[in-house]
Amino acid sequence: MIRHRVLAIALPFLLLLRSAGAQQFDLVIKNGHIIDGTGSPWYGADIGIKDGHIVKIGKIDSASAVKTIDAHGLVVAPGFIDMLGQSETTILVDPHLPSKIFQGITTEITGEGNSIAPTNDRQIAEDKAGFDHYRIKQDWRNFDDYFKRLEKQGIGINLASYVGATTVRQLVIGNENRAPTPAELERMQKLVSDAMHQGAMGLSTALQYSPAPYAKTEELIALASTAASAGGIYATHMRSEGDGIFDALDETFRIAREAKIPVEIWHLKAAGKANWGKMPEIVSRIDVARASGLDIAADTYAYTAWFNSFSAFIPPWAHDGGDAAMVARIHDPAQRAKIRDSMMHDTNWDNEWLEIAGPEGITIGVTVDPKLQPLEGKNIAEIAKTQGKDPIDCILDLLAQDPGMEVVVEGMSEPDVADALKQPWVSVDNDSSGASPEGILGEEHPHPRGYGAFPRILRKYVHEEHLLTLPDAIRKFSALPAARMRLADRGVIKDGMWADIVVFDPEKIRDLSTYENPNQLAVGMEFVLVNGVPVISEGKMTQALPGKVLRGAGYEH
Repeated sequence: MIRHRVLAIALPFLLLLRSAGAQQFDLVIKNGHIIDGTGSPWYGADIGIKDGHIVKIGKIDSASAVKTIDAHGLVVAPGFIDMLGQSETTILVDPHLPSKIFQGITTEITGEGNSIAPTNDRQIAEDKAGFDHYRIKQDWRNFDDYFKRLEKQGIGINLASYVGATTVRQLVIGNENRAPTPAELERMQKLVSDAMHQGAMGLSTALQYSPAPYAKTEELIALASTAASAGGIYATHMRSEGDGIFDALDETFRIAREAKIPVEIWHLKAAGKANWGKMPEIVSRIDVARASGLDIAADTYAYTAWFNSFSAFIPPWAHDGGDAAMVARIHDPAQRAKIRDSMMHDTNWDNEWLEIAGPEGITIGVTVDPKLQPLEGKNIAEIAKTQGKDPIDCILDLLAQDPGMEVVVEGMSEPDVADALKQPWVSVDNDSSGASPEGILGEEHPHPRGYGAFPRILRKYVHEEHLLTLPDAIRKFSALPAARMRLADRGVIKDGMWADIVVFDPEKIRDLSTYENPNQLAVGMEFVLVNGVPVISEGKMTQALPGKVLRGAGYEH
């Protein structure tokens, strides 16, 4: 009697074991060369995926899979993590973000100084032209609202965001060139704290773009300390990437030390011809800071031209009060002459006019004013000649008409770019919003990095120039940024991790986007999986939207 009772109890358990042994996978990737993200050489194995996660690595029977991918002769790697995207707005226009997924990007971190949230009535009014350009209704006030909107519509990649120091400054102080009062600083810290509790990854700055230069170091330390208390990191477009870069590095190290916070230096560069060749010294100073115990790392997009707001060519003092005040100064003859003189001679700010070889090094990328759209893709030398103007007058007139313009600026040297890329603590950023060759996004003229940063590194620096090995490049695309952002369940091919996976031919992966014709998707990605779901299958977009909002350590459910 006891024997029969034991069998009756044991039988369901034995059936459960048999069922587990014949596990049914949602998807199996077979026969690939796995480069797991750690920097280790490739190995051969199958990968079983269930409910969005990697649940088995080894030999797997195809019969146990709903869908099978034969990756024979292909590399299977973790999905790529874009350490600085700019897709917080364009993901509302085209949530599939084809320019990103065809590069293999499965996760983006965004929010450079200005973040999508928090906001208020005054800021919504100031931002209206930009949102109207993309036909977006701005219906959120904080990160909770914005993240819920993303989750409701669906997104093609995973997205996380910093809270911008410029954003909280504008909400409390506006665009004035002054320090906050103690009460105002407390309100700014409260905004940072609230954002961290709603899922922001940390605090960010973009200290070249007004009104950010008006913030003193002590203000930034106070805000960074608030982010640090919620487990965040500090990411920065430093105060200078040109003549003042060593002072900017010292400020960055001070913030890291006094706020007790890890730091990510965005798009590390030596900008301007006078600074070419300084990358070894920049690297050395960061290495010394790291050796002292400061947690400093950086990223790069590995092109010799940057892409930024055209208004950065105007000295910081001329931005006091915002765009309307800047335009008024341009129209005022005395103020215009002062701006012009500053552009031509002043080295006390990151003066981009003095960093370039000439006006042919500035190409119009994106315009807000539709009347100026025919100028996209043309450089200032061409435009000035056509209009019969001096190049600086051409710049000032264009900014007076459209303060929101963005431009491609040729200002770096290839040896400096390569030297930054090869550093073991440097990951990769796209520094561009997700785009598409079609629709309203396809009408713009972006930097080619927006479509090609990651595959360009695989083509140029791995396959052609052998600056990096393929496993090391993959590490810079995946495990390194995942560790930096504390994404403990992504970035490596390992049991239990989210199945963000790319499958590509290392001989065929390449960028097609150029400065002349940027809206071209990269080629070579056979499959891209986001949370176990293909967003690219057999080289074609699937229209799936399996991405997730990723929230930082301070998130309170």
